[in-house]
Amino acid sequence: MFRSLHMKLVLIMVLLIVSLMTVVGAFLVNSVVSFYLQGFYDSMVRAFAYDGSLMEGLQTPSSENEGPENAADWIKKVLDSYTGQLGVDGQNRNYYLVDARTQTYLKGSDDLQTLPKNYTPNLLTALSSGEPGFASDVTATYMDVAVPFTRNGIPYVVQVYDTREAAQNLNSQLIELIVRALGFGLIISVLLSFLLSKTMITPIERLTVGAERVAEGDFTHKLTVASRDEIGVLTGTFNAMARQLQDTIQEVENERNKLDTLFIHMTDGVVAFARNGLVIHANPAACKMLGRTIAPGGEESYGSLFGDIAPLYQVLEIEQPNYMEGTRVLKDRSLGLLLAPFSGEAQGGVMVVIHDITEQQRTETLRREFVANVSHELRTPLTNIRSYAETLVDSAGAISPETEKNFLGVILNESDRMTHIVQDLLTLSRLDSGHGELNLTRFPFGAAVQSVYDAVHMEAQRHGHTIHLSMAPELPQIMGDRERILQVMMNVVSNAIKYTPDNGQIDISTGWRRDKVWMEVSDNGIGIPAEDRPRIFERFYRVDKARSRESGGTGLGLSIAKEIVDRHAGTLSLVDRAGPGTTVRMELLVEGPSHDPA
Repeated sequence: MFRSLHMKLVLIMVLLIVSLMTVVGAFLVNSVVSFYLQGFYDSMVRAFAYDGSLMEGLQTPSSENEGPENAADWIKKVLDSYTGQLGVDGQNRNYYLVDARTQTYLKGSDDLQTLPKNYTPNLLTALSSGEPGFASDVTATYMDVAVPFTRNGIPYVVQVYDTREAAQNLNSQLIELIVRALGFGLIISVLLSFLLSKTMITPIERLTVGAERVAEGDFTHKLTVASRDEIGVLTGTFNAMARQLQDTIQEVENERNKLDTLFIHMTDGVVAFARNGLVIHANPAACKMLGRTIAPGGEESYGSLFGDIAPLYQVLEIEQPNYMEGTRVLKDRSLGLLLAPFSGEAQGGVMVVIHDITEQQRTETLRREFVANVSHELRTPLTNIRSYAETLVDSAGAISPETEKNFLGVILNESDRMTHIVQDLLTLSRLDSGHGELNLTRFPFGAAVQSVYDAVHMEAQRHGHTIHLSMAPELPQIMGDRERILQVMMNVVSNAIKYTPDNGQIDISTGWRRDKVWMEVSDNGIGIPAEDRPRIFERFYRVDKARSRESGGTGLGLSIAKEIVDRHAGTLSLVDRAGPGTTVRMELLVEGPSHDPA
C-alpha cells in the first residue's frame, strides 16, 4: 500500500500535521497550566503582602476585650471581606484558618470541619517554621499557599487551597479545540497532499512510462515538457538521453552487424571461449576447418578442441598483446593456431584464430624444391663443362683433334642448356612479377595452329611419327599475344614428339564454341601416371627425368606454357582418356584476357 508515492506523500503530510498539532497542543496546555499557576501565586503574594491591609486586618484585634474564643470569628470576617481579592469561590478555591499551636482547623470558606486534604508541604512549612509557604508544583493536582501571622500573641496560619479544576476544565476545552482543529487540518492536508502529489507524480509517471518504453527498445516516444521546474528539466534531459541512446545503440548495432558479417564470412576460423572453457561463439570457417559442429551449449569445449595445444589457464595468464601459437594437422590440411585472451577481467575468455596454412606450407615446400631443382639443373651442366674443360687442360697436345673437337662440342651443348634454363627462369620471373606484358593483337587462330604443324612436321618424320591435323572450319580470329600463344602450341606439340616412342601417332585437333577456341594434342606415347598428373605443370617437374635431360628439356616448358595461358585467362589441362598416351587441351577466349566470359 505504502509503496505508492501518492500514499507516501499523503502519509508524510498527515504525520506532519499530527506532529505539528501535537507539539502546539502540548505547548498550549503547558502554557495554560504555567499561566494559571503564575497568576495564582502572584495574586496570593500581593494579597498577603505584610505591608498590605489584609495582613494588618488579620493581625490587629477588633477591640481590647477580644478573646481567643471569638478571634477566629473576627479573622473569618476579615478573610470573607477579601474573598474577591483572594479569588475564593467556595468551590474550587477556599481558605482555611489553622491554629498553629494545636494544628487544628478553626474556620474556613466551606462547611468542612477539617482540612479537605492532607497537610501540604506549604502548610507544614508555615506550621513548623513560621515562614510563609509559597512553593509551587506543576505536577501536583492542586495549588496552595500558607501564610502564618500572630493575633493577640496567638499564632495562626491561613491556607488558601485551589483544586485547579478551573485549569483542568480550561485544558479540556483547549484539547477539544485542538482535536477539532486537527481533524479539519487532516482533512485539508489529505486533500492538499493528494493534489500536490498528483501534480508531482503525474510527470514522474510519464517518465516511468517513457523509461519502460525505452527499456523495451522503443526510442520514438517523446515526453512532453509541461513545466520549467526540476521535473521539466529532468523530462527534457530524459528525451535527450533517449535520442542519444537511440543513436548510440544504432551505431553499436551497425558495428555489430559489420562484425557479424565479417565474422561469418571471414576465411579464417575464430572460436571464442569463456573463462570456464565453454564455447561462446564460432564462425562457419572454424567448423569447416576443424570438421566439427561447434556451437554454444554444445558438447565441444576448449579442452576437447585445443586442450592438447595449451592448458586454458596458461592462455588466460598471457598478457596482451602477446599470444601463443600452435599447429594442428587434420588429414591433408595443416592449421595454424593463434591463442590469446580477449579480456583480462572476469567477463573475458580465450579466443582462438585458425589459419589454413596448407597452401603456405605447400608453397614453401615448392620453393625449397624449386631452389633444389635449379641448383641440380645448373650443377649438372656445370659439372660436365668443368670435367671436359679440365680434361682438355690436363691433356693439352696429348689428345687427337677429333677428340678435342668432341669435348668442345659437349661444352658448347652444356652451355646452351644452361642458357636455355636461365632464359626460361627469366621468362617465368617476368611472368610472375607481372613485367611480362602481353602484346595483344587480333590474329587467326587456325593460321597459328597451321604454322605450328608445318614447323614440327619434319621433326615428327625424323622420329617416324605420323602427325595428323584436324582443323575445324571457320575458326575465328582471337585477341592475344600471337608469339606467346605460338610458344605454348610449340611446347605442347614438341613434348608430344619428344616423349612418344618412334613410329608413334600424334593428332592435333581444333574447334570453337561460343566465345572460346581450343586445341588438343594427343599422342600414343608413354603417357603420364595418375600420381604425376596433378604436378605436371610444376616447375622442374619431370615424369621421366633421365629421358627429359637426354632430350634437352629444362623441365620449365609446361610451367611457362601454363603461366602464358593463365595470363590470357585461358586453361591448359590434361584430358582424361582411355588407353595409353596423353592429351593436352588448351582453351582461349576469343575476345582475349580482358573479356569476361558469360
